Amino acid sequence: MKTDPTDTGGLFVGRRPGTRPIKYRALPEYASARRQRVDRTLAVLILAAMIFVCLLFWGPLPLAWLWVGSQVDYLTGSTFLGMVVAFFGLLFSLLVGLVIMRRLDVAWILVRRAGGLDQREGKIGPVFAITCGLGTIAFTLWFLVIEGPGSHLAPQ
Repeated sequence: MKTDPTDTGGLFVGRRPGTRPIKYRALPEYASARRQRVDRTLAVLILAAMIFVCLLFWGPLPLAWLWVGSQVDYLTGSTFLGMVVAFFGLLFSLLVGLVIMRRLDVAWILVRRAGGLDQREGKIGPVFAITCGLGTIAFTLWFLVIEGPGSHLAPQ
């Protein structure tokens, strides 16, 4: 068996790092059933907070930064400066929102473990995917039905 990196082209040919089965020194002790219910309820609240933060990406944050950019445009008379402020402000707030979501995801994993469940992966991916789908559907309906081309709901 060739395991020398010069023989294998530098590729690691064994097990991927971090994939060994978990072995506890002793079995973990769980709290009372009442405390586990409290932890599971807290996990649901943290998941709801993650969904709320992710839904902010699909309307309130872009609208708020468009308003801030319009105010900068009005005060300075520079449309370009207003667009730059809106763009970088939105970019910064989206990155801060992702940091918040990641911290909530780690907290969710820990609270689920405290609730007696063997939680190893977070929910940031599915939450983001589902809210992206809902945001896309909501925007499409708004654009095509309410405000879009040929809409009969918009005032003429």
